[in-house]
Amino acid sequence: MVVQRYGRPRGVGGGALAVTASLVAAAVAGCAAPEDAKPLPDPSGAVRGAADALVRTGTAKASTAMEMAAGGTRVTIRGEGGYDFRRRTGRLRVVLPKDAAGTSAHRPITELLTPGALYMKNRGAGVPADKWVRVDTTALDDGNLVTGGATDPGAAAELLRGARDVTYVGETELAGVRVRHYRGVADIAAAARLAAPQLRGPLAAAAKGFSIDTVPFDAYLDGDGRLRKVRHQFSFSNQGRTVAVASTTLLYGFGAPVEVTLPEGRDIYAGKVEV
Repeated sequence: MVVQRYGRPRGVGGGALAVTASLVAAAVAGCAAPEDAKPLPDPSGAVRGAADALVRTGTAKASTAMEMAAGGTRVTIRGEGGYDFRRRTGRLRVVLPKDAAGTSAHRPITELLTPGALYMKNRGAGVPADKWVRVDTTALDDGNLVTGGATDPGAAAELLRGARDVTYVGETELAGVRVRHYRGVADIAAAARLAAPQLRGPLAAAAKGFSIDTVPFDAYLDGDGRLRKVRHQFSFSNQGRTVAVASTTLLYGFGAPVEVTLPEGRDIYAGKVEV
């Protein structure tokens, strides 16, 4: 996968964001607050609870974008598919960026996301076109937060369980839906301890792989507390250069069916995969 060229993550840039959200209360004699006024939820609690809200919902369609910048070059890898937050499984069609001539250098990659494993078809790099590659995500330095070219939507949500220093930015509209925008940092080690059992392994691997295990994020929640969009900003060093990776996950079409059929053992490539 292209992202693996950047090697082992070395750290996340930027310090923790200070909590700046505050509630303004004005007490005026003889005046009462409107009956329909609702207090805003605690920012940290709202963000940490987003993963549970998705589990209650069940499934969703997903769009992903992973932007990487290094040495003045910026590329974007995009994905489309769906995810089951109860089974922790998903399917994405990942499209690599075009080359300088404007043509696609690689066929779209099919990715199957499962607890502890990532399956990829059309992986390239010496893998036969009809074979799948299986990657143990608990053995990856980043827990597949960036390696697959698309952050597992389940991991993206579970990472928010480690949210801290959260600020409520305000309300906005996203694809016709009113959402609340929050900003903060996610502690990967804390998220790994609190995550659903199926995703603790990959997140624990990421907590060990990143020398600084805090990740700045922007999260957008709807009125039901469900995560609609999240953008994580990763940063690590590779051969003396700083590589910035911004991973964005959009969730919509809640309740849409998501079917994931794992490949048979004979269809999994057992040879060496080129980096």
